Amino acid sequence: MAEDIIFMKVKEIEHLRIIHKVFDKQVTQVKAAEILGLSERQVRRIVKRIRDGGDRNIVHRSRGQAAVNKMPKELEDHIGGIVRDEYPDFRPSLASEKLWECHDIRVGREKLRQIMIERGLWKVRKRRDRHVYQWRERKAYYGEMIQMDGSHHDWLENRGPRLVLMGYIDDATNRFFGRFYDYEGVYPAMDSLTHYIRMYGLPASLYLDKHSTYKTTRQPDTEELLKGQRAHTQFERAAKELGVKILH
Repeated sequence: MAEDIIFMKVKEIEHLRIIHKVFDKQVTQVKAAEILGLSERQVRRIVKRIRDGGDRNIVHRSRGQAAVNKMPKELEDHIGGIVRDEYPDFRPSLASEKLWECHDIRVGREKLRQIMIERGLWKVRKRRDRHVYQWRERKAYYGEMIQMDGSHHDWLENRGPRLVLMGYIDDATNRFFGRFYDYEGVYPAMDSLTHYIRMYGLPASLYLDKHSTYKTTRQPDTEELLKGQRAHTQFERAAKELGVKILH
């Protein structure tokens, strides 16, 4: 009974319906080709195939057959074992290079990635949604807005400790000012701002990220609640006393 069952795709069923109309002389092969979006030669080939072998021949002959270039299961297991034992921390691309270089096994990066995923040697990473940043026009006047940020980097190139550059960039002129500190926190922020003000004067506003030094996640205290204010950091309170607007 199962041998009489024909598994067809929706597209193949639609093709078969039109071909039967050709057999019944309801449509010509030319019209059938137009309806199905095929060439007349393709339609003639399908008509002949169904006339000679019946409706089941609408199904592509390669359906259900293994691909000619399909990798044997034994080889996949062998490759997976090598990667597990010798290259467990390697990315598929580097592991593929090592398999060819050290084991004389040529396997594509994508195929190796599939083998590694099936055996739990590689986790599929979700693609991050690209964040679209809205273009912002530069400020028109010097001192109108200063971009301030702490840059953590091996500035001394292994010749000393890692430092943080507290950097200031004038948004209108691109002029830069900076000082180095051991960390990014309240003291480096206050001290660097003090030196900036002494050299260039008070900025109208500071453009900051949401580092805990500049913006807090704590709940407002009683005094702030009574004033209808959100919780502020020490740096925000100091900037407010100076009349400097904070923009996060």
